[in-house]
Amino acid sequence: WLGEVVAKDDLSRHDKWLCMMMPRLKLLHRLLSDDGVIFISIDDNEMANLKLLCDEVFWGGQAISNISILSNPRGRQSSKFIAQTHEYLLVYSKNSNFLNLKGEELTAEQEKEYALNDERGRYRLLGLRLRGGRATAEESPTLHFPIFYNPRLDDFYLEKLEHDDVEIIPKFSNGVLGTWRWSKDKILKQKNDLIIKPVKDRYDVFQKDYLTQDKTRKSKSLWYEKEINYDNSAKELTDLGLEDSFNYAKPTYLIKKIISIATDKNSIILDSFAGSGTTAHAVLELNKKDGGNRKFILVEMEDYAENITAERVRRVIKGYGKEPENSATGGDFSFYELGERLLLENGNINESISTEKIKEYIYFSETKEKYKHKGSDFLGECNGVAYYFIYKKDEITTLDFEYLANLKKASSYVIYADVCVLSDETMMKYNITFKKIPRDIKKV
Repeated sequence: WLGEVVAKDDLSRHDKWLCMMMPRLKLLHRLLSDDGVIFISIDDNEMANLKLLCDEVFWGGQAISNISILSNPRGRQSSKFIAQTHEYLLVYSKNSNFLNLKGEELTAEQEKEYALNDERGRYRLLGLRLRGGRATAEESPTLHFPIFYNPRLDDFYLEKLEHDDVEIIPKFSNGVLGTWRWSKDKILKQKNDLIIKPVKDRYDVFQKDYLTQDKTRKSKSLWYEKEINYDNSAKELTDLGLEDSFNYAKPTYLIKKIISIATDKNSIILDSFAGSGTTAHAVLELNKKDGGNRKFILVEMEDYAENITAERVRRVIKGYGKEPENSATGGDFSFYELGERLLLENGNINESISTEKIKEYIYFSETKEKYKHKGSDFLGECNGVAYYFIYKKDEITTLDFEYLANLKKASSYVIYADVCVLSDETMMKYNITFKKIPRDIKKV
């Protein structure tokens, strides 16, 4: 699109940024697993545009949340009128029906809320009446019904049994009829988890919410912990010996929080704008903490990929600094540099690439195995299928009877060439699949 829809020299245009993001988002959507989730960090400059892009690529129904994060508590003093203190995380899923976001571990302050005790342990009381969206009887009529409580017997049921039973109906303070959070069946099954207490001039129903070892809280849409302050990322780079090397790093705490919510111990985490490598740092630390086997893939197109991004990962693996929390995480990674394109924009083979590299690609794309038979048209045999790549840079290659006579004996064949002059009957007789160069080369 650059140079056509958008001028190449106009770096301030929103649409140039959109041109850059759209194909990347479409590719990320393809790569995302059915139960996967994507978190995208963005500031005010492109927030509105990114939201529209994501709604188009991921479909609006897959929008999970728009999280505000307190990235700069002191405020950005370069802001013209109001000091900017926050940025955003847009969260989208591939298919929200398969999504299973985890809750966050309770803080010490949150654990203090569980101040009551009984024979089953510590608990807090939660009102059984539903609050918030779809909370009225008109919207959810099946969840609006009376609960009958007998103070004399200290017991409750879903139908009136005694003359002195008290009817408890869910309703708002303004008199609008409300609903319960639980259905009748759940109330009957978990009756021991409920308690009825007097509140002012009436009775109300409460759930005993017990504190367990795996207790979590649903993550909220405002993240303001002091560890999220972006100043912390500069300190982390200093501790790593990489100070003054990167201006826009994210704090490790932020990425660990995202990964803890969105993944399990065997997930694959892809960061397509890897920057200083915070995502790999976070994955390695979480694996060290809980014995997980999470894997990371970092993608970075700038020239600091080797000496900052990859170098940070090396130092985290080996350990850095004097603090115990910075001890070696262990683990490993491989560093690859993307080669030239195999296929040009017009679909033709890029002839600046060696023929052996092309053969290596063809054989792997067909078999997922390594190409070994160098210097020959024969690429190898896999599961009884022999693969051939008849290619010369300066002339047309032909699959004919003369070539057929020299084939290695196999159950069937896949043969790449420019032209095939064999009849359909001959192809069927020898189980040959012909693939035209370059049209039938798999495009990745």
